[in-house]
Amino acid sequence: MTTPADVHDVRDPEQPGRLLATERDALIPLLRGRRAEDFARPVAACPGWTVRDVLAHCSAALTRTAEGRLEPGVFSPESNDRDIAERSGWSDAEVVDELERGMTAAGPVIARAGGKLDGLALGEWVHAGDVREALGEPGAYGGAGLPDALELLARITRERGHVPLHADLDDLDEPLRLGGSGGERPPGRFIGDGPTLVRLYAGRPAGGAVFELAGVEAKELNIYG
Repeated sequence: MTTPADVHDVRDPEQPGRLLATERDALIPLLRGRRAEDFARPVAACPGWTVRDVLAHCSAALTRTAEGRLEPGVFSPESNDRDIAERSGWSDAEVVDELERGMTAAGPVIARAGGKLDGLALGEWVHAGDVREALGEPGAYGGAGLPDALELLARITRERGHVPLHADLDDLDEPLRLGGSGGERPPGRFIGDGPTLVRLYAGRPAGGAVFELAGVEAKELNIYG
């Protein structure tokens, strides 16, 4: 992958939807025809949730987004639990069908939202990585969507004034700038691959990957903490 990493803070409105569509094309075929016991596997990144629960949460979130049903508290733990419970009578195939539709239909809505829903697309992509990992599939937190995910992550962390970090990634030709640049704190330094960087920012275990992190603690990078 050779996408320039030192990107400017100019939003590409199509990027979140493109990320979802890329992951849809990779994830949905992996889910078709899976046995019931695969959907019942626990997801380490989401304690108490199974693969099916994560998929139901994602499909509900994307459907809500596509339909414009984003009332206050919509993504609270209580709301998430209700969404999962509402799908308890569905077959696994029906959950996958809704997920496929949501990953297609939510993109244009996110594009028109001016940036406030971009983080949702990144979060759903991370959850797809959680599912891949639970199923023992390669490519968790990576694959064809990684360049868009990294650019989206970098922009979101800069907009939020997150802890500054310069990342030298095996996956990109240029360093990636993440977090704020106000000068209050010198940037940390990460050396490693893109999927490991995503894991750290998503609060997921590094999975035994070899990387270097200096000037910042891993827990400070977690955007979901």
